[in-house]
Amino acid sequence: MSMRSCDVLIVGGGPAGATCARQLVRAGLDVLVMDKQRFPRDKVCAGWITPSVVDALELKCTDYAQGRVMQPIHGFRTGIIGEVSVETRYPHAASFGIRRREFDDYLLQRSQARLKLGESMRTMVRDENGWLVNSEIRTPLVVGAGGHFCPVSRLLGTQQGQGKTRDTAETIVCAQEIEFPLSAEERSKCRFANDVVELYFCPDLKGYGWCFPKGNYLNVGLGREDNHRLPEHVEQFRHWLVQRGSIPRHLPGKFNGHAYLLYPTSRRKLADDGVLLVGDAAGLAYPQSGEGILPAVESGLFAAQVILDAAGDYRQHKLEPYVMRLEARFGERNRCQTGAVWLPQAFRQKLAKHLMATAWFARHVVIDRWFLHAEQHAAPAR
Repeated sequence: MSMRSCDVLIVGGGPAGATCARQLVRAGLDVLVMDKQRFPRDKVCAGWITPSVVDALELKCTDYAQGRVMQPIHGFRTGIIGEVSVETRYPHAASFGIRRREFDDYLLQRSQARLKLGESMRTMVRDENGWLVNSEIRTPLVVGAGGHFCPVSRLLGTQQGQGKTRDTAETIVCAQEIEFPLSAEERSKCRFANDVVELYFCPDLKGYGWCFPKGNYLNVGLGREDNHRLPEHVEQFRHWLVQRGSIPRHLPGKFNGHAYLLYPTSRRKLADDGVLLVGDAAGLAYPQSGEGILPAVESGLFAAQVILDAAGDYRQHKLEPYVMRLEARFGERNRCQTGAVWLPQAFRQKLAKHLMATAWFARHVVIDRWFLHAEQHAAPAR
């Protein structure tokens, strides 16, 4: 087929899009991946993956690590900014630090899909023959995988009239981070272990910051459930890390921002006639950690299987099993908040300060449950 026609067009070449593309290509479909960036490209993200991501991607760690950063993480230091912290260690690699420019490019190239990079999706018109994208690409199915600001998601929301009336507000996390190489001299002056990730929650419990070593690189950032005074919070966190000796006093660049939806409050329509949304475009990030790579990868796998089961009939009711699989995996969306949210804010902060300083809570709740999702079984076989 020519570049102007494909069985499936995937808009976005990140982990969700690349994973979906790989599964479809392996099944014999002609897949075209479009992305506004040329790969490899920098991606704003803390950049770490759990063993569950490695398994879901069928990633061979020794092969991937050839010429790429894959830092085994054996410990986590957690707490509240400005308070006592607790270190939790594991006898095995509990996660891996990666650089997104390397990781995403690897997955995209491995997919073996045709690529159309450096071009944004500008228009997407529906007719009796399917979709016509940018007035040149004809396809019966479009998969939106372009992150929080995915143009496919925006178009789908506009067509469905989303955003006019909502029963619950979506929770959007805004974050800023910087990733940079450390010289030997800078590394000698910083007090952190190469295999330990530092995670510190904001005193008001509305976000957390991180300090993440990965090989010769260091990633520092902070995300919050609102963007009100975000640069101020980031600067305060940076200053605190400098005082602790965790990072260099002068950073070689500025913090860059990104945003994503938390899954429980996401209102995005995930499937329609000839359209599916995956990854951050679907708003799948875990609520406590904000991690989006595992949900992105699993959503790509689920979407690919539903597409193959549909066998060319991409009407909405044929694609709806995708939504059902997501809910079976991650729970129902738009659900009410539970837990101690009814408690006064001051009491919750005092309680959190106490709990975060205990080794049991740090290991079994903060790390195992919130960040590693250790209680979650592997995704169903595809």
